[in-house]
Amino acid sequence: MSGETRLTHLDEAGSAAMVDVGDKAETVRTATAEGLVVMQPETLELIRAGNMKKGDVIGIARIAGIMAAKKTHELIPLCHPLMLSKIGVEIELEPALPGLRVTATARLTGRTGVEMEALTAVSVACLTIYDMAKAVDREMEVTGIRLLAKSGGRSGDFAAAAK
Repeated sequence: MSGETRLTHLDEAGSAAMVDVGDKAETVRTATAEGLVVMQPETLELIRAGNMKKGDVIGIARIAGIMAAKKTHELIPLCHPLMLSKIGVEIELEPALPGLRVTATARLTGRTGVEMEALTAVSVACLTIYDMAKAVDREMEVTGIRLLAKSGGRSGDFAAAAK
């Protein structure tokens, strides 16, 4: 846990408030998040082979994640609108799950972090995978969404423990 003594999105009266970042220094900030979509092996094979009726699941999920990161401030109350310099979404087949691993990295030079943008990208990409494949596998599970790492800013660097 960080050195904060109170939740940053509450004012002195305990009301929700957007954090004032105006006095913070601009630094390069990066965050990486991941999530998993666990599915039947047959579903994973349909996706790998490009045989889903709705189209290219991985390509569309990647674009959905990028679009979502850019709209995080519209989706999550009290998030600042950010000028991202980079948002990358990678989706890898994980036959051992079986399923897909989604990883997103967000970057900017600014006064606030990009953790929520990376997490939003992963979440929406995973939901898009579910949406595109649900006709053949309603038992898919979206799981393991978490922050892997962040750098920059006053709170310093963070790296999640390996699972």
